Amino acid sequence: MKKTILLLVLTLFFTLINFAQQKYEYKVITSVESIIPSGLGRSRLIDANEKRDYKEFTSERTEENDERNKSKRSNIRVKNFEETKLLNFFNIAGIRFQNIAANDVVTTSKINALAEEGWELAFTTSAVESYAGKGDTNGIFITRYIFKRIKKE
Repeated sequence: MKKTILLLVLTLFFTLINFAQQKYEYKVITSVESIIPSGLGRSRLIDANEKRDYKEFTSERTEENDERNKSKRSNIRVKNFEETKLLNFFNIAGIRFQNIAANDVVTTSKINALAEEGWELAFTTSAVESYAGKGDTNGIFITRYIFKRIKKE
């Protein structure tokens, strides 16, 4: 009995150590859904297929060194990405609930595909810049889906 308990404790201990040492990689998928009246906007689900190292585009400014960041924007741009068409929230008649449901199933399909690749949805964050009345013809609803998975060595 004591040996069984000791074996169980040791197994748990080594499992926890292994779990604590796991390194994760992260991936961000962004949905941009138009909320422009009359359905004139564009809505997309974006998944970048390139990697960037933020350090290449980062400078540190101090009181002694106040030189601005001189990274070239063209080096930051990603030209290799997956763009999935989504439907706009509005059409000529107003809000279109079928479009929202359609976007939900397309987004769910993408999340399920990523889950099959070992990605786990870790966080989501949303923001909106909405139509503010007469003269304002802009509006988007943006959601960032942050995924993680155990880093493949």
